[in-house]
Amino acid sequence: MRRALIAACAAVIAAGSLPAAAAPSPREVLFVGNNWEGTVDVLDHRYTKIGRVDVVPDKAARLREIYLNPIRLAFFLGVRHGPGEGHDQLVDDMYTTPDGAALVASRPSLADVVSIDLTTGAVRWRFPVSGFRADHMAVSPDGTKVAVSASTSNTVHVLDITTGRELGSFRTGDKPHENVYTDNGRHLWNMSIGEVITPFDAPELDWTKGDRKITVVDTETYEVVEVIDMRARLDAFGRPDLSDAVRPVAFSPDERTLYFQVSFFNGFLEYDVASDRITRVKELPKNPNTNPDRTTWVNDSRHHGMAMNPDGTKLCVAGTMDDYATVVDRTSLQEGPLVPAAKPYWATVNGDGTACVISESAADQITVIDFRTGNRITSVPVGDHPQRIRLGTVPAGWGA
Repeated sequence: MRRALIAACAAVIAAGSLPAAAAPSPREVLFVGNNWEGTVDVLDHRYTKIGRVDVVPDKAARLREIYLNPIRLAFFLGVRHGPGEGHDQLVDDMYTTPDGAALVASRPSLADVVSIDLTTGAVRWRFPVSGFRADHMAVSPDGTKVAVSASTSNTVHVLDITTGRELGSFRTGDKPHENVYTDNGRHLWNMSIGEVITPFDAPELDWTKGDRKITVVDTETYEVVEVIDMRARLDAFGRPDLSDAVRPVAFSPDERTLYFQVSFFNGFLEYDVASDRITRVKELPKNPNTNPDRTTWVNDSRHHGMAMNPDGTKLCVAGTMDDYATVVDRTSLQEGPLVPAAKPYWATVNGDGTACVISESAADQITVIDFRTGNRITSVPVGDHPQRIRLGTVPAGWGA
């Protein structure tokens, strides 16, 4: 009988009837883009570095193309000496494919988006954006599409995240910046920030910064469904002194309320989407050591970076030129402790939603802040000039 049972099992195996072992699930990690270095550090849920991705393996070929094209070279050098603060901008934003097999990154100085295979390190695909600089991106809720701002052509391209094929595009205001998907991916919001490297930074010259607006499109047709000019809303709210250049934003979980930063301001505003009006403003403390000369503030920023915890009760704010970050209670708008940070440039919620992770671009590290207490948990060294931080996945067993 035992022999018969063994024979039967052998027959089942030979026939291929046994279910195959499930493939290991991708591992959630934190990606930190080191803008001036062209690398991305990968951290696990304990904020331990488990690996690094080179996002410019083709750098020599790209530079050869640029140096042989006088127009491209002029813009390349313009990016270096303008928003790059004397450095090439080699990685801005990044997301992973749904299977965690590739990292898709925008590369400002190289004016493109690339997909890097996380196993081989090779470029899977490359999409040159229109114009001469790539900037912020956004991934659709289902993870299949990625939108990228082409800042010098006032265009947003939407790509298939797996193949790099362009699915659509739309025009924006001057210098498109942040992108955000809403309504479960039905709409895409783009915020244009205008000219941020001109010296005309006095409040009375704000009008010289260009056409700045929020452009909302339908993600099936890429037709514009709404344009929001914050100039009129700010004036109606009684703050004509504030710039209308909308910087990083954070939506409430129900997407009824938008919190946004604007150029030159140490704080943020609250906007009710349904009534189309600004409802509150929060001014955060000024660092007395911050140079009052607005022309010295990086790309017209004073504060740059916002994130909201999953239950919508706390906001994490990066006070870029004031060298701190803080957690703000959403109901009272009362800030918590001012956590010292060296030119914090971005804020992201960690994997379990309990903490905010900021990039300290002047200290080459990331710092983790507890949403509940507002206090620093830990800091971790990363590469040269970290900016964008995003959650993503890597193949099981990847890295250290």
